[in-house]
Amino acid sequence: MLNRIDLRGQDLTARELLSIVPRADVNVGDALAVVEPIIADVRARGADALRELGARFDGVTPEHLRVPVGRIEAALETLDDAVRAGLEEAIHRVRTFHVATVPPPVSVELAPGATVSQRWVPVGRVGLYVPGGLAVYPSSVVMNVVTAQAAGVPSIAVASPPQKEFGGLPHPTILAACALLGVDEVYAVGGAQAIAMLAVGADGLCDPVDVITGPGNVYVAAAKRAVTGLVGIDSEAGPTEIAVIADAQADARFVAADLLSQAEHDPMAGSVLITDSEELADKVDVELGALVAGTKHAERARTALGGRQSAIILTDDVDQSVAVADAYGAEHLEIQTEDAHEVAGRIRNAGAIFIGAFSPVPLGDYLAGSNHVLPTGGTARFASGLNVTSFLKAVSYIDYGAYALGAVGDKVVALADAEDLPAHGEAIRARLEES
Repeated sequence: MLNRIDLRGQDLTARELLSIVPRADVNVGDALAVVEPIIADVRARGADALRELGARFDGVTPEHLRVPVGRIEAALETLDDAVRAGLEEAIHRVRTFHVATVPPPVSVELAPGATVSQRWVPVGRVGLYVPGGLAVYPSSVVMNVVTAQAAGVPSIAVASPPQKEFGGLPHPTILAACALLGVDEVYAVGGAQAIAMLAVGADGLCDPVDVITGPGNVYVAAAKRAVTGLVGIDSEAGPTEIAVIADAQADARFVAADLLSQAEHDPMAGSVLITDSEELADKVDVELGALVAGTKHAERARTALGGRQSAIILTDDVDQSVAVADAYGAEHLEIQTEDAHEVAGRIRNAGAIFIGAFSPVPLGDYLAGSNHVLPTGGTARFASGLNVTSFLKAVSYIDYGAYALGAVGDKVVALADAEDLPAHGEAIRARLEES
């Protein structure tokens, strides 16, 4: 079912590996031409544009662009008990982990009377996007909202597409998740227009935010690129992806199930097995065939698994598997090898690493405690997943007394003169003359 890429016997450079690893064919740049007029329209006409765009793209004109608080609370009252219990456990675990990762303030006395400190300050307002589309993602509400709350953000707005079957409101499970988290500012707005509304605001409806986070389709990614600089963003999320490093001792059924778990997201999802065992590769292929035949979203999964973005990559050994994984830079990377912890410690590029046979990606999707908003498309080579610092700014505090300034004043003047900025030096001299 999966394409095969045989790297055995080849000594490849990092550049060659980057050109070989499978990728989804997604061009955010092409989508910019579509989203830029949408952003301009929202900027010019606000709520009127949002209603018209909802009708155009979502097939429904929301009666309320901002969801009434009563409808949010009602959604929680009708939430299935098992789903509520799962969300509550996810909230607890994600919050516990993320609160613990808030960086502490630092203060360093560099010399007598010379102190430099750093404090992490939350942004004032964030916009969190929760996609609709092929699935419902209350888990994305948890990941985005809890992380922002753990960072101390005082104002949180959530946007999610209006659903025709729910009278132009976001999916009730999305609303229920917001209610559990105490979020009452929720908008029935989706796609690029939601990103525009959050970034530029809409008179009488929504104030602009400082940071926008959350996954979405290529048009959401393009809109986030278009407003970057006006606001901060987490990333331009692409189709989901999983890579599994496995050796001969791995359970082929587990590996196949995990590859399928991401393939059911999207026809463009990537599922990649990296293994030095051809026997395991054969077994996984057989297991995948059986699993896909019986899964609910078989057509979607079959398209994803058969696409250019998915493959089995055969390697000489675990060392080459690690090199391939680092070149791929997976959003989710599972390690199912004999010494999984040791192998995991050698990985440089991955959004999140799942160690051992009983730490599958779906655990992280929901309630492992980690965040599931992760870098895609190889951007894990330089980017992190969503975390509390996505909503924090590091602010420096410089506190020098007269004696401390005098001790280094001549050096500052010398450097200012070397850069031909004499007024900088004069600002120092004026103080030295007073002391």
